[in-house]
Amino acid sequence: MVALQTLLSSIPAIAPESGGEGESKKCAALESYLKENGFASATFQHFDAPDSRVPSGVRPNLVVTIPGKSDDFSIWIMAHMDVVPPGDLKLWNSDPWKVVEKDGKLIARGVEDNQQGLVSAVFAAKAFLDNGVVPEHTVKLLFMADEEFGSEYGTKFLLREHRNLFAASDLILIPDGGDEKGETIEIAEKNILWLRLHTIGAQSHGSMPDKGKNAHLAACQLALLLNDLENVFNERDELFTPAWSTFQPTKKESNVETVNIIPGDDVFYMDCRILPRYPLSVVRKEVARRTESVERKYGVKIEVTEVQTAESPATPADAPVVERLSRAIKDAHGLGAKLVGIGGGTVGSHFRNLGLHAAIWSTLDEVCHQPNEYCVIDNMVRDAQTLAALFLQK
Repeated sequence: MVALQTLLSSIPAIAPESGGEGESKKCAALESYLKENGFASATFQHFDAPDSRVPSGVRPNLVVTIPGKSDDFSIWIMAHMDVVPPGDLKLWNSDPWKVVEKDGKLIARGVEDNQQGLVSAVFAAKAFLDNGVVPEHTVKLLFMADEEFGSEYGTKFLLREHRNLFAASDLILIPDGGDEKGETIEIAEKNILWLRLHTIGAQSHGSMPDKGKNAHLAACQLALLLNDLENVFNERDELFTPAWSTFQPTKKESNVETVNIIPGDDVFYMDCRILPRYPLSVVRKEVARRTESVERKYGVKIEVTEVQTAESPATPADAPVVERLSRAIKDAHGLGAKLVGIGGGTVGSHFRNLGLHAAIWSTLDEVCHQPNEYCVIDNMVRDAQTLAALFLQK
């Protein structure tokens, strides 16, 4: 496991949006490793997405299939190959592209997000192949591209261009989120609405506000009114933390250069995380109503742009993937699974929107994207054991 982690971290798989070359070199190294280490009998299929921005011209999506005793449904274990840049190198205690093993941990970029899930899946399947044990159901390992920048060349591409890969009866498990005990299963996500609010007024001297239309003042009023939506869409759901919908002003762009100018142009952003019971269509109507009220009061024009949206139903608590994963966690480690919802977005939502039940789970300290990102070695082993228990279920 340490050797595979070391290999994967040595090949930066960074998206072109961050100046990288994509995942092709990493995918090629992974494929070679698998074929040389027990997976020669497995089936390898590429479903690569064209992308002219990277040297290889494609963003790779690799499916490795291990046939089971029954093919009535497949067990999909999905991990992404891309990683985020290391950020400020001065904050790292070592080279982010060279794995350091220390105190039972592996330290490098990508070791937890998402190489831990990838390696655990590989070694769970490898245990079956090495020992000549056929899993009860067909196992499919999906190593995908572009998770960190929206999955347009990863899961979205697969679901759009190769929808027939996935059957409604399949179990879809994504080991890319969880807790330090490995007992939580994420079955729901809050709806996401990121907004850019551009207020257009009229600039004037700071001593003569009556000559202008203060775009910043109007924007402040709007920020407060949109934040107040927490009191409108105010139901609670204890599946989530926090248990309520949040409407938070966040990023603020620069407007004027000096104190004595009334700004005629102002831009700020809202990060809204909304309980699934509230459709975004309903939220949008209330945002529009409050925006129009500010326009009338201050005589400004406000342009609202949706920067990012995500909306998906929850995976039912009694879905087969949830029940079988819960049983595997119990069989492998004696833990009772806990079902949770999250405020962030995952690739699970892309499947749920098409009626495919997905579960997100892993044993993590959640240090993804941080300097000195690490993976606990025992967590890799424990997750491989849980997956092996899942593969043994009839």
